[in-house]
Amino acid sequence: MHTPAITIDQHEVEISAIRAQGAGGQNVNKVSSAIHLRFDIAASSLPQHIKERLQKLHDQRITKDGVVVIKAQAHRSQEKNREEALQRLQELVDSVAVLPKHRRPTRPTRNSQRKRLERKATHGDLKRMRGKVSGA
Repeated sequence: MHTPAITIDQHEVEISAIRAQGAGGQNVNKVSSAIHLRFDIAASSLPQHIKERLQKLHDQRITKDGVVVIKAQAHRSQEKNREEALQRLQELVDSVAVLPKHRRPTRPTRNSQRKRLERKATHGDLKRMRGKVSGA
């Protein structure tokens, strides 16, 4: 079962440029190349079942208020960081768009149960043989 790709409207995403952290010399200190992306799940135009599944995710990028916050600063270029942040948001939404398969509980076959019990008995015998030898 393949779910059609869910697109995120650009006007629902709030993007701001910030200064990147870490090593990088003068470029990091002067240029605001990192991207801070915010996406409000509740106010978005996503289908309701996807909103619910997103909010139930235990992901550190999702705040208690239901806002996805992504910071991208891997690249020197602001445009590449912007693309990466949007891609990471899309991957997050796509991850909840695919519904998990319904699991039908099954029972082990009689032969597999017999083999398991035989293995347990053999292993138990082996462990019993490791015991102390009684005196002669």
